[in-house]
Amino acid sequence: MTLTKYLSTLIVLAILGACSTAPAGNAVNDPYEATNRQVHAFNKALDNAVFAGGDDDAAPLLHPDISGAVINFADNAGGPGMVLNGLLQGNVASAATNTFRFVLNTTVGVFGIFDPADAIGLPEVETDFAQTLAIWGVQEGAYLELPVLGPSTERDLAGRIVDSIIDPLDQFGAPVQQDYGTIARFAGRALKRDQFGDTIDSVLYDSADSYAQTRLIYLQNRRFELGVEAAEDVDPYDDLFGDQ
Repeated sequence: MTLTKYLSTLIVLAILGACSTAPAGNAVNDPYEATNRQVHAFNKALDNAVFAGGDDDAAPLLHPDISGAVINFADNAGGPGMVLNGLLQGNVASAATNTFRFVLNTTVGVFGIFDPADAIGLPEVETDFAQTLAIWGVQEGAYLELPVLGPSTERDLAGRIVDSIIDPLDQFGAPVQQDYGTIARFAGRALKRDQFGDTIDSVLYDSADSYAQTRLIYLQNRRFELGVEAAEDVDPYDDLFGDQ
C-alpha cells in the first residue's frame, strides 16, 4: 500500500468513527454550520465566476454535442466502480447491468463517447461506496459542504475517498480511460451544472438562504436514494445533486 492510500485509509476510518445517526424526517445534523457556510460562500462565489450565476444570457461552456460526449465519457469511466459497489452491496443484477454497459459503451461507443447501451434501453444503475456503507449500516454523520465539490455528509465523504482508492478503472479501463477518466469526471460535473443552470441558479441566487436550501435539497434527495425518506417527502429538484 502506498503512503497516499495508507493516509487516505486512516482518514476514512477517522471519518467513519465520527458518523452519527441521521435525524428523522427533515431534521439535519449540522454541527459544522459556521464553517460550512463559509465554504458555501466560497463555492457560490466560484460558481458565479465560472457560470455567471443568475445570468440567463450566459453562453454554455461547450456546444451541447461536445458537452454530451464529455459527460458520456465521464459516466462510462465510473462504470467499473459502480460494478464493484454493486457486488459489495450484494446486488448482482446492478453489477451485471453496469458491466454490460461499460463493455458495450467502451467498444461500440468508442471509449464511452457515445452511449449505445442507453439507446437499447439499458440505463445506468447509479451507486457508489457511500451507498455501500449505508447498506452495511454506517450512519450518515454530520452534514458537510466541501470546497468545489459542494454538499456532502461524513459518510458520503468517506465514500468518495474509498471510491478513489479502489477504482477498478485502473485495472480494467482502456489506456485513454485511465489517462483521462478522473479529469473527465470533474469536467462532467461542471458540464452537468451547466445543463441544470436554471434550477441551480434558482437555489443559489433566488433563495432567501441558499445554504439552508442547498442543504435541505441535498439531504432529502440523498436519503431518498438510500431509502431513508419516502418519495413524497423529497424536494422536486431530484437531479440537482445527482453525482456524489
